[in-house]
Amino acid sequence: MAKTIAFVNQKGGVGKTTSCVNLGSCLHAAGARVLVCDFDPQGNATSGFGVDKGAVFPTIYDVLISGAPVENAIVNTPYADVLPANKALAGASVEMIGLDKREYLLKQALEKVSDRYDFILIDCPPSLELLTLNCICAADSVLVPIQCEYYALEGLSDLLSTIRIVKSRLNPAIRLEGLLLTMYDGRTNLSMQVAEEVKRHFPGQVFATVIPRNVRLSEAPSHGKPVNAYDGSSRGSVAYKRLAEEFLKQNPLERKE
Repeated sequence: MAKTIAFVNQKGGVGKTTSCVNLGSCLHAAGARVLVCDFDPQGNATSGFGVDKGAVFPTIYDVLISGAPVENAIVNTPYADVLPANKALAGASVEMIGLDKREYLLKQALEKVSDRYDFILIDCPPSLELLTLNCICAADSVLVPIQCEYYALEGLSDLLSTIRIVKSRLNPAIRLEGLLLTMYDGRTNLSMQVAEEVKRHFPGQVFATVIPRNVRLSEAPSHGKPVNAYDGSSRGSVAYKRLAEEFLKQNPLERKE
């Protein structure tokens, strides 16, 4: 059974999709069997792997709402397998309201393919509503990217409070995988101060690897490639490779031949 990790932050632009795509690709390159589930209606994780989100069918929306087999929706890429999403998913939160066990629809879908993978990474939408609730209920752990900016800690307490509520009521097994510092600029005092503040508030819960600001990270999605495939020697690529190594030390691959 795969370990499922949800990449969650209700603030947009914090490096959530970038981290989900690039950690997934680096884990795949390290020999892990990886499925990236795009659960954001913007579909950026889908296009980040070179999949045309406008043309792909079926998507995760069709799996949840129309009953399409999840196996048929998975797209194989050279960088990881992808369960794609597009703007159709935006209406799913409304359509799901009347469905039975609406909080567990994603979990039920992913369980059908869980034995094929070592890790399932879920890219969540930048909000705290039914789609994100599905992600947290489907996950074993939550990874929270935090941008090294002034408002980094704003809203984090709300997010962690939501996770605690889900843990107590819907998913008792959920845990915090870790906080990931992103868009770090070592030339500024602000980045260093934010990093120290996060580590002080959450001792032992922050990844040692820090993701720097890097132009190659920004360019890679427009080429439909993760950064390790676009420019493997860039600072961004090196950082995500280190993160994958750190992640695998915490979650070693266990293969039964």
